[in-house]
Amino acid sequence: MRLSVGLLTVIPVGAIDGVDRRVARTAILLAPLVGLLLGVIAATVLVGVRALVPSTLGALLAAVLAIATLAYLTRALHLDGLADTADALGSGRRGDAALEIARRGDVGPFGVVTVLLVLLAQVAALAVASDAGWGALTLIVAVVTGRLGAMVACSRGIPAASPEGLGALVAGTVPRTAALAWVVIALGLAAAAGAWLTGVAWAPALAVIAGLALALGLVARSAGRLGGINGDVLGAAVETSTTIAIVVLAVGASVSA
Repeated sequence: MRLSVGLLTVIPVGAIDGVDRRVARTAILLAPLVGLLLGVIAATVLVGVRALVPSTLGALLAAVLAIATLAYLTRALHLDGLADTADALGSGRRGDAALEIARRGDVGPFGVVTVLLVLLAQVAALAVASDAGWGALTLIVAVVTGRLGAMVACSRGIPAASPEGLGALVAGTVPRTAALAWVVIALGLAAAAGAWLTGVAWAPALAVIAGLALALGLVARSAGRLGGINGDVLGAAVETSTTIAIVVLAVGASVSA
């Protein structure tokens, strides 16, 4: 659990020795629990700001601060991975040439535009959900879905893009049965939470499904263009699946109002 928290958050956990693929597998399997922790913290910020500023403007401000909290708690590493992946996939190159673009320290136009659009979508959709009283549910379900997307991306059969780095450590380590079990648990809990808090079970479950589908699509695209996954692709999977989950729940809140 310490490795999972250390990899996915800014929370200090101290030095961890002896990290191999077995330890990395355990860490990535626990990623959804880390997502739950992050989601609860960000949801607390969201609800607190909404209580202080109970208006439509307050919903927007709360959404901005909640998303900013997530960026801070994760060192914005997932956003950085999203930018690098967008640049690599948008370059039109393949294999090592595309990976070299992802490894560069600068961010290209594809990366800038992608991160900007993702953040705008997250804030706008979360504000809509928050204004409808679905804010905390939306944030927690979406953040857990994002980490679930990264875990599914490490399922067996999905190769690493290179023999070095985080991707090489975690790629293909997650048994498909374990990934499926996590998906079933997440779907059940999301639906139950939705039914309890809003009276709507389908929207949270659909958000999880949509987020995972997008993450798998991204992984398939990356495998075809980059040769597999790396840390950047995992970060991109987190952000894209989180974003689509927030959007789906915002739509659910709107149509169920």
